[in-house]
Amino acid sequence: MTAVCGQDRLVVIGQGYVGLLIAMRAVETGFSVVGIDLDAGRVSSLREARSYVTDVSDGDLAAALESGRYLPSQSYADAQGFDAAIIAVQTPLTHGTPDLSFVESAAASIAPHIRRGALVVLESTTFPGTTEELLVPLLEEGSRLVAGEDFAVGYSPERIDPGNTRWTLANTPKVISGVNRSSLRAVDALYSRLVSTTVAVSSTKEAEFAKLLENTFRHVNIALVNEIAMFARLLDVDVWKAIDAASTKPFGYMRFTPGPGVGGHCLPVDPAYLAWRVRNELQRRFRFVELANEINETMPDYVVKRICAALSRRGKALADSVVLLLGIAYKANTGDVRGSPALRIAELLVTLGARIEVVDSHVEPHRCPSGVKPIELSEDALKLADIVVLLADHDDVDYLLVERAAGCVLDTRHRLTAAHVEYL
Repeated sequence: MTAVCGQDRLVVIGQGYVGLLIAMRAVETGFSVVGIDLDAGRVSSLREARSYVTDVSDGDLAAALESGRYLPSQSYADAQGFDAAIIAVQTPLTHGTPDLSFVESAAASIAPHIRRGALVVLESTTFPGTTEELLVPLLEEGSRLVAGEDFAVGYSPERIDPGNTRWTLANTPKVISGVNRSSLRAVDALYSRLVSTTVAVSSTKEAEFAKLLENTFRHVNIALVNEIAMFARLLDVDVWKAIDAASTKPFGYMRFTPGPGVGGHCLPVDPAYLAWRVRNELQRRFRFVELANEINETMPDYVVKRICAALSRRGKALADSVVLLLGIAYKANTGDVRGSPALRIAELLVTLGARIEVVDSHVEPHRCPSGVKPIELSEDALKLADIVVLLADHDDVDYLLVERAAGCVLDTRHRLTAAHVEYL
């Protein structure tokens, strides 16, 4: 395959929820981009201008391809002669341990194509020290060049929020770092073309830590409000009204709301990366993270208990009941099901003998768990369901129809307003 030609050649390794957005933005700002992904299905979809990422439309892909400055590829041979490379691959947890195998593979594969003056930036979430302790040695070994002298290396944590139309890649401040001053200048020069604001920090460790801090903060506060919601119900307090009241305070308070659990790549994973690093390097426990994990991971079980209780009050058993789930994505207005608590809720309900139907126009049907039937929202489906459970409050749902037609509703997002709706 012939590599894309032109000046300012950028390689983006990983064409998922982060990498594809970076690739599209780079094409928009004049870069010639090679988007590398080892998933043949993804590359085929990209070449046919079929997007699998909520924030990238088919039209966006078609325009990028027609420009002649975007080449989706499975081959690192197309990276030859690149000016800058961004690594945006997944960093999952495997049995509770950070799995950096995708970063290692990407680094080893791009290293032979590094030339003097090139730049390599890691965006994948990881623990402090990864860039200098893992990435740099792999790049130097494969290129036979010296990082910081012959080529630049940096770290810039991704801040993509799927479905967020207000804060995008372009206008969200971008934390940047380099292994030395010349590397930082190179990283700044790259991202200054992609985003409106860059925020430089003095080391890659600080940038790596900042990403974990951001999401650990969210994770802990979501766990706090989730536990408060459970206690408030037992104390006969409307937690949503209490949250609304507290939110009027203009200082010293930040609004977080309860939900069925946490999902996506960041919240279920990032705090665990930090806790793992603290445990292995300092031989200490990160107790806040451990407690937050415990609370957020048990929220799907709590939702199932609430479903059972609501059915029981109507004289119904969960077994053989029809449960209609509204939304199976982890958050509103996205098709991202990674780590979605709705998947766990569906699996628990199926195990307990319920018949599960799902309405989610954002999620491809094949991503639904086994035993779950994807359907279109209709008045008949709502009336036939023994209980309707709102898990992801997408904007395209006809909520007036839900309120009118559904007899029993559990709303975990506080989107509905009818008197008969029960809230988390």
